[in-house]
Amino acid sequence: MSAAPIMVPLETTLAEVARLMRDRGIGDVLVTSAGRLCGIVTDRDIVVRAVADGLSAVVTTVGDICSAGPATVRPDDDTAAAAALMRRHAVRRLPVVEGHRTVGIVSIGDLAIVHGDDPVLADISKAPPNV
Repeated sequence: MSAAPIMVPLETTLAEVARLMRDRGIGDVLVTSAGRLCGIVTDRDIVVRAVADGLSAVVTTVGDICSAGPATVRPDDDTAAAAALMRRHAVRRLPVVEGHRTVGIVSIGDLAIVHGDDPVLADISKAPPNV
């Protein structure tokens, strides 16, 4: 898991988020409302859900395009449970939540490091995109 993921409020513009992603070398940002996790937005979301539709990155907010209510795992969940959840929801990243506090994010890449050539990870990678 990557600890201390970047989180932004719903009102943050796509331009701001894109700069954060570029400057931090990341491909996803967690979205919050009143300080609580409410969504996730990826670099692919910005391209497919905004740029491809001609939306302005200066005016459009992450709240307009993020995946709301993301599937999450707890810090004590095992990697097999995380992989199964990724497969079921066709996602490649899961926020790690403890109580009401987001403490990290686990990616398919994190699981690949732990599991090597696990066929479950291959299935997730082949899953149709969640658009």
